[in-house]
Amino acid sequence: MKCYGLIGFPLAHSFSKNYFIKKFEDEGIVDCSFENFELQHIDEVATMLLRNPSLQGFAITIPYKKKIIPFLSSMTDDVRRMEACNCVRVVNGKLHGFNTDTIGFEQSLKGKLKPYHTKALILGSGGAANAVEFVLNRLGIGFLTVSREASDKNNTVSYNDLDEGTMVKHTLIVNATPLGTFPKVDEFPPIPYQFLTASHYLFDLVYNPAKTRFLEKGEDRGATIQNGYDMLTIQAEENWKIWNS
Repeated sequence: MKCYGLIGFPLAHSFSKNYFIKKFEDEGIVDCSFENFELQHIDEVATMLLRNPSLQGFAITIPYKKKIIPFLSSMTDDVRRMEACNCVRVVNGKLHGFNTDTIGFEQSLKGKLKPYHTKALILGSGGAANAVEFVLNRLGIGFLTVSREASDKNNTVSYNDLDEGTMVKHTLIVNATPLGTFPKVDEFPPIPYQFLTASHYLFDLVYNPAKTRFLEKGEDRGATIQNGYDMLTIQAEENWKIWNS
């Protein structure tokens, strides 16, 4: 029996296990299983591998997309450049790192992207944000990273720095934080929503719930909205290809 899985903490919100179990059922795949590995510390990866010798590969979610890097025996150039990995293939106990978040995000983003979405705000600065930055750079979309504190690194501003002028200029806003994820569905990024317009496009990497408070607030102002479900399914299928390549 081949085993695949997901590492992160916590994993109560995760959709991946149910997605792959259904995939196995729908496609008649009988020799595979998928497990959630809820690790309280990234060092537990070594123990996980020892206890699961049939593990062929695993996906990675918050908070380990950056922390997994030192454990990789090899990585793609994209992973090396963005310093974030969300997909690992296991070969003879060695971990090989990939990033499929970029593929999922780019393909999903383009569905509603307009020519006037030339500047973006990326909310958050973790591993998911790194993938978003990578894609926006590839698409030629300028961006500011928004975090709790401003920094000279990566054009980072604080939430308190967001005024009307900044919001009007940056019509693409990507939530790359876990704010609003089940069960904490009442949380949302503290941006000045009153400055949103029908020209704005709000993309939330969160997919559970389907419509976060972040997206609801954008929709109330007439903005285009998109959750992370399509991104999830695209990257999940890319993970599957990698694990079985």
